[in-house]
Amino acid sequence: MCQNLIDKYNVAGPRYTSYPTVPYWNMDNFSVMDWKTSLRQSFDESNATQGLSLYVHLPFCESLCTFCGCHKRITKRHEVELPYITALLKEWDLYRSVLGARPRIKELHLGGGTPTFFSPEHLTLLLTELIKVADLDSDCEFSFEGHPNNTTEHHLQTLYDFGFRRVSFGVQDYNPSIQKAINRVQPFEHVKQATEMARAIGYTSVGHDIIFGLPFQTEADVIHTIKQTEALMPDRIAFYSYAHVPWMKGNGQRGFKDSDLPTGTSKRQQYETGKRLLEKAGYVEIGMDHFALTTDSLYKALQNESLHRNFMGYTASKTQAMIGLGVSAISDSWYGFAQNVKSIEEYYHLVNEGIIPVYRGHILNTEDLIIRQHILNLMCHFKTAWLQPEMTFDELPEVLSKLKTFEDDGLLEFERKQVNVTEKGRPFIRNICMAFDLLLQRKQPDTKLFSMTI
Repeated sequence: MCQNLIDKYNVAGPRYTSYPTVPYWNMDNFSVMDWKTSLRQSFDESNATQGLSLYVHLPFCESLCTFCGCHKRITKRHEVELPYITALLKEWDLYRSVLGARPRIKELHLGGGTPTFFSPEHLTLLLTELIKVADLDSDCEFSFEGHPNNTTEHHLQTLYDFGFRRVSFGVQDYNPSIQKAINRVQPFEHVKQATEMARAIGYTSVGHDIIFGLPFQTEADVIHTIKQTEALMPDRIAFYSYAHVPWMKGNGQRGFKDSDLPTGTSKRQQYETGKRLLEKAGYVEIGMDHFALTTDSLYKALQNESLHRNFMGYTASKTQAMIGLGVSAISDSWYGFAQNVKSIEEYYHLVNEGIIPVYRGHILNTEDLIIRQHILNLMCHFKTAWLQPEMTFDELPEVLSKLKTFEDDGLLEFERKQVNVTEKGRPFIRNICMAFDLLLQRKQPDTKLFSMTI
């Protein structure tokens, strides 16, 4: 990749799991009542045709991985499991009272933290109670994030029996020195065992998460990790950039010095090399940072243009409404966002008082909805159009002027009232989306809120 382009576009920018991005949520125009109204509207419009997505945040981990940007609570005390599940079920009851009708679950994802911190017995309790008050879509997708070191055959079989068919395992890198630096030591044999157990039980989509740009990581390390990955051929691979944001996560990401991180140029070379090896092995790039075999549903969703992106990342299942349960979980009604409190103690207090534990959110206006669709189109399909009046907005001429720079660099092409991102432009998709981000352009963030785009 051209060094000039790296120097030009390697700036801090959002990853666009939402628009508006969280730092630009308008708290002055938000209330929990408004959030409930937007969710009920979305549910009434879409439950019968699309169903509902359910994200459950399970925050506990036995040790701190210093690369992680997720909200978690570090503990080895497993007696925390049952009280947390009890609170989750109370929150689910509160949301069902808002919905006013029996929900139809299209997608359910267990994230963390470490979902497999919880025992199979407690996961059974959680899922039994969640599902018994809902209908399951005939084509529902259940997935979870597994830690290769503690995901047992019992975990896998229990979740499979509930309908889980997709699991992703965090790999990061196979170099022991890098694993030690990020406090995530797990030999290849553990990943191999977990992957093969899942397949033997019947999981149809096994994913691996790989990170580039880690401390002490070199291009040779990325090559080694992907070669090891080829031996297992997971159905999906998330190959994403390490986001170094210690100012947001405190000392949790300070197990190494900034000087131990690869430079922007080295990091981009790691990505280019990794992408080339993955494509040579038969993987197809899906949106940003994701690769899949042509037999996987994510690839099929890309082909038929049904690929969707939300706070859970890329998904083959599109629902208008998504409810997030648990501390820090984010919900999305399409018309609004809401995030739960991050303190477990405060979360317990609120749900025990019968209060939906939201502490911030945003209700989208007409402009927000239009920009959100454009950015979603770019992130999922590498193109967007303004042929229809409902896809235009007052500042469109200014946005098109900004896009001209990307055209001059060969990163996108104009086609009538449409813009198409070129193959060369895909690594810069976050930068291209930033040209549409009117809120970011009107007010640059006062502090470092985003990771570097490259």
